[in-house]
Amino acid sequence: MSSVPPTVLVVEDEPAQREVLGYNLEAEGFRVARAENGEEALLLVDEEQPDIIVLDWMLPNVSGIEVCRQLKTRADTRNVPIIMLSARSEEVDRVRGLETGADDYVIKPYSVVELMARVRAQLRRTRPAAAGLRLEFDDIILDAETHRVTRDGSEVKLGPTEFRLLSTLMEKPGRVWSREQLLDRVWGRDIYVDTRTVDVHIGRLRKSLTTTGGADPLRTVRGAGYSLG
Repeated sequence: MSSVPPTVLVVEDEPAQREVLGYNLEAEGFRVARAENGEEALLLVDEEQPDIIVLDWMLPNVSGIEVCRQLKTRADTRNVPIIMLSARSEEVDRVRGLETGADDYVIKPYSVVELMARVRAQLRRTRPAAAGLRLEFDDIILDAETHRVTRDGSEVKLGPTEFRLLSTLMEKPGRVWSREQLLDRVWGRDIYVDTRTVDVHIGRLRKSLTTTGGADPLRTVRGAGYSLG
């Protein structure tokens, strides 16, 4: 496994549709969190830190369009892709949904197969390593499909944890990841690991990346965490 499976938050007030979506996403290998209304969705976004959100427009209390608006105005969630689901098929509604910040708009009734394809398409943009794509940063190349890493043409030998760490850092160069965020992404939320373990594996990754020469590409940000570049 090259990384912890991407987390999809499904926000749908119809129980049957919510379960069908969740079942199919889990069958595709995703981790799924479920919410039945807008208020619960906003709470789960903070708890689960989803990689993508499938969001129904018509929700009780806080509408999907309002959930989308709030998330797209927050610095920590504005880049999380949102696929809006709606029975509203008029052009004005689609435009409103997209202008509010939705990354895609799917009209009900929809094909589950097509929706799965749209989820994967959004994740290729935001979690390329999880989609099996090739990542590049300076002279470092990571091929998620073949599970190989090279630096300046020389192969870099990495253990599975170091590979997951590097793929996470390479997906968003320059972003500072806290130890807790790296634990969630690399080890998973269901496994207890001490935060000091992150430091140990970062040290191993540093050593492997500099074995054949070249500057250390990893940056330690005191009191905050680590970044690539």
